[in-house]
Amino acid sequence: MKHESLTPSVAYLGPEASFTHIAATDFFGTDGLMPYPSIPDCIEAVTEGHVAYAIVPLENALEGSVPLTIDYLFHGSDLFINAELSTPIRQHLMVHPEQAKKIDSLASIHSHPHALAQCHKYLQYHFRRVPLIQTSSTAAAAKYVSEHPELPIAAIGNQLAADTYGLHIAEESIHDFHFNHTRFVVLSLRKETLTYEGGGNPKTTLMVKLPEDDQPGMLHQILSVFSWRKLNLSKIESRPLKTGLGNYFFIIDVAETEDHPMMKGAMEELQALHCDVSSFGSYSTYTQQSPAGK
Repeated sequence: MKHESLTPSVAYLGPEASFTHIAATDFFGTDGLMPYPSIPDCIEAVTEGHVAYAIVPLENALEGSVPLTIDYLFHGSDLFINAELSTPIRQHLMVHPEQAKKIDSLASIHSHPHALAQCHKYLQYHFRRVPLIQTSSTAAAAKYVSEHPELPIAAIGNQLAADTYGLHIAEESIHDFHFNHTRFVVLSLRKETLTYEGGGNPKTTLMVKLPEDDQPGMLHQILSVFSWRKLNLSKIESRPLKTGLGNYFFIIDVAETEDHPMMKGAMEELQALHCDVSSFGSYSTYTQQSPAGK
């Protein structure tokens, strides 16, 4: 399933064969994809106009939000969300073929922090005393292992990474829970809704800052704005404003488009409550059925 329009360039969290690369390929196809070494680099690439879009991970079902994405997106990036793709994730333990018989004596295991956390129980049970090394992505870990055949080290990543970097999968599907999905979002400088094969569900993401003269029950009032209008909230999360301890803003996902009459009324009422409200656009959410990089 591919996005139908031509895409000049798309930044994704690389290197090649990362889970984000798989999501980008599934959504946009293979043309115009450009790997970047970090999430901030992807976001800055589209902010500065070097690429038309960026696709980055936003949330994992097991480990929650990706703070780096949220902080860069919601602190002055001036970007909009154009689409969301939820992808099943399978994590595998992989080593260089020369180390295939040395699994019991690994010196370290490398992967993205979320991947390591998704496999916490497995790692505690099988490799309790083996150091865990964090990398910028699962593909970066696989690439590192492939470049050091002499070291008894392992990476955690997907099947495509093993194939791309010539690694041996020592054990498949080591994530702790079966329902392991990651939400990826497509970002750009424009408010637009990108289409994808199959029907998508509408969503609008808002950032809400409380009034400076915060009053008891203010959060209840905000939630009531949506409740009596029967607007379903699929997520509400607080994040630090980075202006001092105890100062937060709220990220609210509403299962409706911002041009819906009830949404327009909700925005007006929030402003009447002296809240600072920003919309990151309305977009469609899609679910990929087959596991990413199985």
